[in-house]
Amino acid sequence: MHICFLTNEYPKEGFPHGGIGSFVKTLAVALVKNGIKVSVIGLNYTSENQEETIDGVPIYRLKRSSVKIISWYFNFKAINKKIKEIHKENPIDIVETSELGLAFIKKIKGIKYSIRLHGGHHFFAESENRKVNKWKGFQEKRSFSKSDAFIAVSQFVKKHTEKYLSYHNKPLAYINNPINTELFQPIKTEVSETRIVFVGTVCEKKGIRQLIQSFPFVKKAFPDAILDIYGRDWFFPDGSSYVEMLKEKELPLLGKAIVKDIHFHGAIPFTDIPLVYANASVCVFPSHMETQGLVAPEAMAMEKAVIFTKLGPGPETIENYRTGLLCDPHDPTDIAEKIIWVFSNKEKAKEIGQAGRQSVLAKYGLEHIVHQNIDFFKYLLQ
Repeated sequence: MHICFLTNEYPKEGFPHGGIGSFVKTLAVALVKNGIKVSVIGLNYTSENQEETIDGVPIYRLKRSSVKIISWYFNFKAINKKIKEIHKENPIDIVETSELGLAFIKKIKGIKYSIRLHGGHHFFAESENRKVNKWKGFQEKRSFSKSDAFIAVSQFVKKHTEKYLSYHNKPLAYINNPINTELFQPIKTEVSETRIVFVGTVCEKKGIRQLIQSFPFVKKAFPDAILDIYGRDWFFPDGSSYVEMLKEKELPLLGKAIVKDIHFHGAIPFTDIPLVYANASVCVFPSHMETQGLVAPEAMAMEKAVIFTKLGPGPETIENYRTGLLCDPHDPTDIAEKIIWVFSNKEKAKEIGQAGRQSVLAKYGLEHIVHQNIDFFKYLLQ
């Protein structure tokens, strides 16, 4: 069996990547270990073609088109060409991508095409209460019409996507994103008693602004509290930085005594994230919306007390006050109350962390999830 993933986010050293990239890398390497051939095709972070094989996974990074307005045409043309080349040398059985990924892919007879619901344009337009972009909406509908099958990473993303897009009565599986519980496992290290850690893209929908606004309430109860923020910056349409906006507009409202304990560390390598979690007293991810979210179960796998959003798939991930805590991501006082509870109930928080890891092993364990994927791939090829 040969699976070809289409993504521009596959992790590359020295460049930031998102959750889809982390997911594809985790699954791809595990598939290879189970005897499945895997290829990855995507646009490069730099203006050149590049091929490399990492952990048994051949990665084809294609030069991005610099032609204005119709760069999408030349980018898809390059991807189609590479799929055809790889298929000729090593026949591909399944091509998998995210919601918009099949819009301009030319289907090849004998290959099955699958979309994994990571959260597409219609899904996030609803959650962010904004209008659907006509061009992106068109691409997503076209992409869905071409797919032979769908995989939903949570019940929530399945239900909210089908409000706007049809699955065309095609096969649909519900398979969580896997967590590498060997990489994310408890690490013995000295932990600050009041260290708050956030990991993720620093943008509005991840709830980082509300987390920062919650910090003064936490500091009032625990003056030694520290907030460490890890993740790549997000940029507005005009090119301005979200991090700089926070520093210019939000932080000055807090006062110097509080701001000195808020630290922006930027993006870090994926393999460095476990140590970041290990050094945290509590990991907080107050996302306004997620499809499943990787950071919460990753931190849970390390037996950390985790505060996650009560919205979207939050309740699918965490049983409140048993495997973690759920917060209202739009309410800084509620976020603060949950953090203060963790700091005030250390023994109970430790029990919650231990229960959290067990729940992740049962629901998101890599070996279990990999075999679910393999079984579904086999089903598609019958």
